[in-house]
Amino acid sequence: MLYFVGLGLGNAKDITVKGLEVVRRCSRAYLEAYTSVLTVGKEALEEFYGRELILADRELVEQQAEEILKGADINDVAFLVVGDPFGATTHSDLVLRAVNAGIPYKVIHNASIMNAVGCCGLQLYNFGETVSIVFWTDTWKPESFYDKIRKNRAMGMHSLCLLDIKVKEQTIENLMRGRKIYEPPWYMTVNQAAEQLLETVQKRKELGEEPALSEDTVCVGLAQIGGDDQVIQTMTLRQVASCDLGPPLHSLIITGQLHPLEVDMLRLSAVPDALAYLTVTNGSTS
Repeated sequence: MLYFVGLGLGNAKDITVKGLEVVRRCSRAYLEAYTSVLTVGKEALEEFYGRELILADRELVEQQAEEILKGADINDVAFLVVGDPFGATTHSDLVLRAVNAGIPYKVIHNASIMNAVGCCGLQLYNFGETVSIVFWTDTWKPESFYDKIRKNRAMGMHSLCLLDIKVKEQTIENLMRGRKIYEPPWYMTVNQAAEQLLETVQKRKELGEEPALSEDTVCVGLAQIGGDDQVIQTMTLRQVASCDLGPPLHSLIITGQLHPLEVDMLRLSAVPDALAYLTVTNGSTS
């Protein structure tokens, strides 16, 4: 059996009892290490699980999946994913490869940012399409995330923005020379995401578009959700662009139409200068 095991959001103890039982009895256990990170390292997981974990980077999962599937038809193999196995990033390709090879699989679910985001006080039913915001470069500045936020806000829906993660990236020079030298991992922060959003808003204004949001749009910045030091702050987009929520992982919510109960909940995490926007506009900022 090939098991897809969700690890939850925080530390080693966030794994479910069912998941832990599977991990401890499997012949091999792979830790997916490129779509998200826990607040603890691989060593802490190994100590708590009582077994060795094999790091599975993007190259192994996408190009050498047969290594993961090897022997899974006669032994149990576990594939560990931070959050839920089919949350923000799916692993459908690995499922299909297993099925095609005649290997049965099971999924052991866990909490992910997709449902834990409700801790800020916004109702999950009121979220629209989830948005991914990627790092811009000097030559590549996609704006599709803005269009999705615009669509969500037109329907009065909130937008959960998942922020870019760069793990095991290579420079163009090392890639062209075939050198397996990788850059240190880096993670987008909410202020970086807000800066890209504000720049996009300005570009669209210059093109004559009616902006989908403004500097005063009410947002929620989140960091290390599920961890002991999680941070939730309700601010205007302008304030997000200059804030520091600490270590990763960060997520950003652009609010839509707010229910009065949501307003009351957001007040609990609002910075002083943002309270006026919650009171006066009830979330319907221009």
